[in-house]
Amino acid sequence: MKSNDILRRVRFIFNFDDSKMIALMSSADEKVTRAQISNWLKRDDDPEQVALTDSQLALFLNNFIESKRGKREGPKPPLEKRLNNNQVFMKMKIALSLQAEDVLDILAKANFKMSKHELSAFFRKPGHKHYRECKDQILRNFLHGLQVIHRPDKITPSSSTVKTTAKKPSAKKPSAAKPTSAGSSNVAPPAGYQWKKKPDTKSDADE
Repeated sequence: MKSNDILRRVRFIFNFDDSKMIALMSSADEKVTRAQISNWLKRDDDPEQVALTDSQLALFLNNFIESKRGKREGPKPPLEKRLNNNQVFMKMKIALSLQAEDVLDILAKANFKMSKHELSAFFRKPGHKHYRECKDQILRNFLHGLQVIHRPDKITPSSSTVKTTAKKPSAKKPSAAKPTSAGSSNVAPPAGYQWKKKPDTKSDADE
């Protein structure tokens, strides 16, 4: 996922105001401005958006961890120059003090299911034989699940994740001996798509 997208989603989920965002995006050496925050939070199609670097996102997430769990003794770890989904996922998990079961519950809020074994692969060290790359879909579902929990009043049908439960069989089943037409399909259409009836063709409901 793009750093700007992650920043926008986390800000929205926890309803951070400008002052909180400035605090989380500032370091001991540099304090950011409200204008900088605004430019980072602009939508991807806005020509005035300023790209957020991985190091800036790492600083934001590290400060988020400190704000939730308190400062650790000793020097701060160096900021990552490159940040992948696995690292973002791990930092969010640490900040919110989540156990594996908690993460699975959050994913379930987005109608996304996976096993504990599958989840643990995202938090392995790179090079481990069970390490697995966290795809954008996984991280998006995790953030969406957090939104369902923390901002349920802002959930709209268009932003909800589509359930992937199996469809119930229809009462009328085609005969095994009856050949299917060349244009028929047993594949469920994507969410929001409606099959278009062919001209001069009888639908099953008219039979």
